[in-house]
Amino acid sequence: MLTTTEPLDLVFAQLAGASAGYLDAISELTDREKTFLRVTADVCQSTLGGVFAAHVRTGLAAGVSTADLRELLRFVSYDTGYHAAAEGLERLAGLEAELGIPRPGAEPLPEELLSAGPSPLPEAVRARLAELDPQYAGYFDLQSRMRSGHGPGTLSERERGLASLSVDIHYQTLADTFRTHVGRALRGGAAPEDVRAAVRFNAQFGVTRAWHAWEALNAFLGES
Repeated sequence: MLTTTEPLDLVFAQLAGASAGYLDAISELTDREKTFLRVTADVCQSTLGGVFAAHVRTGLAAGVSTADLRELLRFVSYDTGYHAAAEGLERLAGLEAELGIPRPGAEPLPEELLSAGPSPLPEAVRARLAELDPQYAGYFDLQSRMRSGHGPGTLSERERGLASLSVDIHYQTLADTFRTHVGRALRGGAAPEDVRAAVRFNAQFGVTRAWHAWEALNAFLGES
């Protein structure tokens, strides 16, 4: 949502404000989750100017730290592409400097997560990837292994699922990956109505994208 003292266009500001207000009222998602979905949308759609800054400020006001947002950007980077997430991190670092927020530190990943090792992927997903291409499956193993931590300061399984399925909505990858990510959110404790709420919330980032996501989600939940 654009938040400036002098809107670029008064009628557009009314359109954007009413739309965001309608979806911000969704009760199934926490303020933290809504912040994560906004920032994920910004990275996927390369909206890293004033809109991104407004979303970060809204998150900070709701108690979401820049350390939380860094963890989000690290997590979604393998789905959005590292280049897109790097742009988000660069912009976030600029906002930290602008707002006087110390850049948060982070513990380096253990070496065993950065090299060959066991796959934390569900067996069915791993088998499907291996069918596509064994080396690609190995790359996916690496990505999953590097993001296997669930300790304090990391995203919950529910949050990971909601962020990942949102990436699918933005990129319209609504087949196997979307189903896998919806399953991750459900395994993390999200109810079907919580997943539906995430699709509703994402409508503000492209209503036709959400339309296609609804078709895929309703089919999946109907089968389940």
